[in-house]
Amino acid sequence: MRIFSEAHYEFISRRKTAYGISGAAILIALGAMLANVFLIGSWQNYGVDFTGGSLIQIRFNIPMTAGDLRDALGGTGAPEITAFGSENDFNIRAPVMENASVDEVRQELESQISAAFGEGTFQVMEAELVSAKVGGELQQKAVFAILFSFILTLVYLAIRFEFRFGVAAVIATVHDILITLGFLALFRVEIALPTVAAILTIVGYSLNDTIVVFDRIRENLGRKGGRKEDPAELVNRSINETLPRTVLTSGTTLAVLLALLLLGGTVIRDFTMVLMLGILVGTYSSIFVASPALLEIQKRWGTGDAKDKKRRRGAAVPV
Repeated sequence: MRIFSEAHYEFISRRKTAYGISGAAILIALGAMLANVFLIGSWQNYGVDFTGGSLIQIRFNIPMTAGDLRDALGGTGAPEITAFGSENDFNIRAPVMENASVDEVRQELESQISAAFGEGTFQVMEAELVSAKVGGELQQKAVFAILFSFILTLVYLAIRFEFRFGVAAVIATVHDILITLGFLALFRVEIALPTVAAILTIVGYSLNDTIVVFDRIRENLGRKGGRKEDPAELVNRSINETLPRTVLTSGTTLAVLLALLLLGGTVIRDFTMVLMLGILVGTYSSIFVASPALLEIQKRWGTGDAKDKKRRRGAAVPV
């Protein structure tokens, strides 16, 4: 990380370009979600966890892999298959067609598996139906979890730093989630519970990276002459000072996720892709969204303390 030890990049002076890039990405994201409402009837491609369907647990008495089972059930168009428990146990999640029962879905799957691997090579341990009502409740809880994380973030940063830091961090996080959801909508990635977990992980990662930059801004403000320094220069210097940590953390995280993407198989492919996109967008937003947002909030509403009006009548507005 010695490459970035003496970094002097002009991040803040390029913030208008970053605004344009972010604005375009968010418009594409909103457009993709709106298009999905008309094309598939929902703003995202929800999986069985959210729309309802059948959940069948099956155990093989011969060596079996999720890939082999997926190929037998239709390849890329197969139901969602995940391993659980012992080596040859699998969960099969399949949508239930209109007027079809879980028993009919079970019989169809048994027929396909028997044709591929032979009679008596497996047994169905459990078969149940996940109603659409339960799926709707899961959607509401997923949205609530994300909104609740925003509220806690705002409260934490208001206590740890100042309220304006919290608002800037929430703006950056909303930016990250909108772009990630836009990616999911654009490519119609199936939304399952692991996808929600990935989005919440992105929220945590993005906030952590943003807080590191904000903490350095606060340190530089506390130094002698810090509040007399030009706000844009102080924020830009703080970003450069934390750049080695940002690059190292993002780089190592992406390296691990790339290994998972290449070696983890199709079961965790969507989860890994969402995380990779989120890490990239989160790193970008901590530099080009959160910090400029803090400057814009400061410029328009000040620091929020009693002395701010007096300072703003004089020299440049301090951060």
